[in-house]
Amino acid sequence: MQTTTVDIPTGDGVADACLTLPDGDGPFPAVLLFQDAFGPRPRLVEMAERIAARGYLVLTPHLFYRAGRAPLFDLSRLGEADQRGAIFEKIMPLVGALTADVISRDTAAFLDFLAARDDVRPGPVAITGYCMGGTNALRAIEAHPDRIAAAASFHGGRIVTDAPDSPHLGVGSITGELYFGHADEDQSMTPEQIATLEKALDAAGVRYRSEVYEGAHHGFTMADTPAYDESATERHWAALFDLLDRALPTG
Repeated sequence: MQTTTVDIPTGDGVADACLTLPDGDGPFPAVLLFQDAFGPRPRLVEMAERIAARGYLVLTPHLFYRAGRAPLFDLSRLGEADQRGAIFEKIMPLVGALTADVISRDTAAFLDFLAARDDVRPGPVAITGYCMGGTNALRAIEAHPDRIAAAASFHGGRIVTDAPDSPHLGVGSITGELYFGHADEDQSMTPEQIATLEKALDAAGVRYRSEVYEGAHHGFTMADTPAYDESATERHWAALFDLLDRALPTG
C-alpha cells in the first residue's frame, strides 16, 4: 500500500491530509479517519494502513489545518506528563475552534475530494475517529447522513455536554449505523454521560452499539502515548472491522 500527502481545498483554505491507498485495483470504498488532539503523525498512518489492508482507501485529514500544516507540535516527548501538559496548552484552543459548523463544512470538503477520485467507489463512505476525532466523527455523520453510512467513535470525549449544540442532541438526523467504544477511566465521558447518549440514540431510533472497555483509559488506542492499552486496542479493531464489513463491505 502507499501513503502520500494530499491537499484538499476548503472554504477556509487548504487542508493537508494523508491518503492511504490499498493494494490492488480500485475503485475502493473510502474511510475517513479523524485524528485525536495530537494530530497527524506516524501512529495515525499505522492505523490508516491497517484499515487500508482490508481494502479501504483511507483519508486522514489534518483538522487543525487553519493553524498551519502538520506537524504543528513537537511530540518527541509525548510520554512525559509535564510535556503533555505543555502541548495541551497549545492544542486546546484549536480543539475549541472545531465547532459543529466548522466540522460540517470541512467534512463536506473531504467528502467532495473523495467523490471526485476515480479510485473511490461511488456512494457513501464510513468514518472512524479517536478522542476529539470520535466526537467530530459523530458531528460529521449528523451533518451528512446521506453521505456517511457508518461512524465509529473510540474514547470520544465531551459527546454529552450542557451546551445547546452538544453532539448527542443531533443524533436524530442519522440514518446510518454507529459504534461507540468508551474508555472506562475517562472523565470526559462518564457513565452518566454515556447513559444520556444512549437514551438520545434510543429515542431517535438510531442503530448503534455502545460499549465500555473495562480498565481502559482515554486515548487507549494511541501506541505513542502512556494511555495505550494493547488489549483494548485489539478489541477496537475487531469492533471497527465488524462495523465496516457490515455497513461498507469491500466485496
